[in-house]
Amino acid sequence: MERIITYEITEADAGSDVHSFLRQKGYSRHILASMKPDPEAVLLNGTHVFMRHPLTAGDTLRIRLRDEESSETLIPAPVPFTIFYEDEDLLVIDKPVNEAIHPAVSHPADTLGNGLAYYFSQKNIPFVFRCINRLDRDTTGLLIVAKNLLAASVLEQSLQRREIHRTYLAAAEGLLPDEGTIDLPIARVDGSLILRAVDYERGARAVTHYRTLRRITEWKWKQEPRSRAFPGLSVLQLQLETGRTHQIRVHLAYLGHPLAGDPLYNPNCLRRDAVLPPPGTCVPPKDGNPLSLTRQALHSWKLDFTHPVTGEPMHFESPVPEDMRRLIDLEASVRD
Repeated sequence: MERIITYEITEADAGSDVHSFLRQKGYSRHILASMKPDPEAVLLNGTHVFMRHPLTAGDTLRIRLRDEESSETLIPAPVPFTIFYEDEDLLVIDKPVNEAIHPAVSHPADTLGNGLAYYFSQKNIPFVFRCINRLDRDTTGLLIVAKNLLAASVLEQSLQRREIHRTYLAAAEGLLPDEGTIDLPIARVDGSLILRAVDYERGARAVTHYRTLRRITEWKWKQEPRSRAFPGLSVLQLQLETGRTHQIRVHLAYLGHPLAGDPLYNPNCLRRDAVLPPPGTCVPPKDGNPLSLTRQALHSWKLDFTHPVTGEPMHFESPVPEDMRRLIDLEASVRD
């Protein structure tokens, strides 16, 4: 994949050298080093120059970034996903349920990465997978994929500076306050590669802000009886200040308000069966009962960030998937 970026040097930029100018634009030292073998990576007014060459007002600086080979570990496969937005620098993807982002031993070729590799292989374009934010396998919604080294570098810096604003929609058991901040450290559970827990001694700081959009205090599903009292549901809008693995799921479960349908942190799950299942299992929906989810009720709903090259503000909002829409009656009840 090749990206050509052209900069018109202004009076404010004059006197700086190429290296300093590009560093101000977000080029990391790694990117600048990778450009050195390419004689056409840096052209000033059409002529190759070195990084310490001074700039003058009116100059035209042309930069070429290239990925000549695709990610070696990605097997191209026609895995479904929806492209919300694409330009020369990034894609915004709407990830479906039951789709991991990266390949693993258990799923080597059925991930978003494989689907993107296939998408670009059909265009005969080399593709290196650079996913900026992460979503769990069964969390749906928006994520950002960088298409070149510069976009990845700038977006990763933005993520570290908390300038990429991620808004989630969730349905949690029980009735939460109108709003709040959960500031609890999270660590990996000993002996598990997957589970996380609040851990005051070993945990890294994790901060989640939430606002309650709606409370459901009575469930009027006609197929009675239910096996246990309906605990109520809180429809939540959440924003992450940090990005720990399973952060929202762990935080809400610790407070006693686990996500509906969460197979890891809500062993009961909201369900109508007379006999509760073993921990870590949930039943599929029956008779249209929206309380019986097959996954955690968590959706990456909105993304707000600054474009890594143009500097333009970007805003995206993903439609809520049918299973969650059915659960929270979103169209009738949620207002921004």
